[in-house]
Amino acid sequence: MKNLYIEQQKGIRIEKIKIHKLMNLLKSELKFELKNLQINFVSEKTIIDINKTHLNHKYATDIITFNYSSDNNLLEGEIFICIKVALENAISFNVNLDTEILRLVIHGLLHMIGFDDKKVKDRRIMKKKEDELVKLFDFEFKSIIIEYDSEDC
Repeated sequence: MKNLYIEQQKGIRIEKIKIHKLMNLLKSELKFELKNLQINFVSEKTIIDINKTHLNHKYATDIITFNYSSDNNLLEGEIFICIKVALENAISFNVNLDTEILRLVIHGLLHMIGFDDKKVKDRRIMKKKEDELVKLFDFEFKSIIIEYDSEDC
């Protein structure tokens, strides 16, 4: 897919073609276009550094989304997903890692098209949409993660 870039740090290997396929399905379902989107699969150290630099947080999060577009239908931005935190969440929520990665990519895109999760009411709306999309696409996206070496991440 044009204008979609997937980066992975050492110790992480993602099935990029599946992320591209997911993005095509989400574009159709959510009615948006991509100007330029980079999805980065990163280590815990990297996500902590991004949190410190941009959000004044001193801890790891599962995802950080930077939206550079003012148009919710023409997306431009970056999504950073921490595989280690995603794995911890997967264990905590009793889902497999691929499902959690699917959820995080969807979550980041929902932010970019205008969903918010700061207020309780907005969080419920976003979570409902996220759950609908995960349910819709989960069966197609097994084995997104090809390799994850916790020593490197």
